[in-house]
Amino acid sequence: MAKKLNVTPLHDRVIVKPAPAEEKTAGGIIIPDTAKEKPQRGTVIAAGPGKKDEPVTVKAGDTVLYGKYAGTEIQIEGNDYLIMRESDILAIV
Repeated sequence: MAKKLNVTPLHDRVIVKPAPAEEKTAGGIIIPDTAKEKPQRGTVIAAGPGKKDEPVTVKAGDTVLYGKYAGTEIQIEGNDYLIMRESDILAIV
């Protein structure tokens, strides 16, 4: 499932592994790299403890939907991740 990272997010921050971009449309048309959209779905890898009066509601392993431009792209151990506030997450799938 999710592997252990040596990075722990603080407060209400969450680390998300974005899902891979779609390679084909539903009709079978192959999408070139220049036309691919940023994924808006991913898997939570790590979550911080939350704020003083607001614990974080997502946990590692949850699949979430987030805004198109949410979060900051980071690279950890050669893999790409997003770090964002829990409020940037729209839904748990």
